[in-house]
Amino acid sequence: MDAADWDERYRGSELVWRAEPNRFVAQELAGLEPPGRAVDIAAGEGRNAVWLAERGWEVDAVDFSAVALGKAARLAAERGVRVRTVQADLVDWAPPAASYDLALIAYLQVPWPQLAEVLSRAATAVRTGGTLLLVGHDAANLEHGHGGPRDPGVLCTAEQVAGV
Repeated sequence: MDAADWDERYRGSELVWRAEPNRFVAQELAGLEPPGRAVDIAAGEGRNAVWLAERGWEVDAVDFSAVALGKAARLAAERGVRVRTVQADLVDWAPPAASYDLALIAYLQVPWPQLAEVLSRAATAVRTGGTLLLVGHDAANLEHGHGGPRDPGVLCTAEQVAGV
C-alpha cells in the first residue's frame, strides 16, 4: 500500500486503531527513564507517540500518511501534549545520526530489505546508551501465531533483526 491508500484507509473512520498505546510498546517502555527525545517511526495515528509525550518525551512522529499525522496532531492536542509530525516515506527518510534517546518502530510491515534499511537508519539515529524498540510479527506467526499479515514477505525473524 502507498501513502494514498493509507490516507484513504485513515479517512474511513475516526481512529483505525485505538487511542491507547500498543500494549507491547507500553509494556516495554513504561519504565524507561529519564524521558528524552524519541522518534515513532511509522507512527500512523500517533497513539504511541502521544503516550510517550504524556510521559515527558519530546516526540517526533514520522509517517507517510498526511491523514494519519493529522489525527496524531489532534490526539496530542486533545491530550494536552505536543508531538512533532513529520510526513516522509520511510524508505527514503534518514534521521540525523545520534539525535534520539529512543527510536520506536511498531508494526511497520514492509518487505524485509526495506525494513532492514529502516532499522539500520533508526539504529544510527539512536544516541549511545539509547533504546531501539521494534514491535512486529515474527515469521513464525504464520504457523504458530494469530492475527497479523499473511504475507511472509513482510515478516522477519529475530535473527534477521539482530543481524542488522
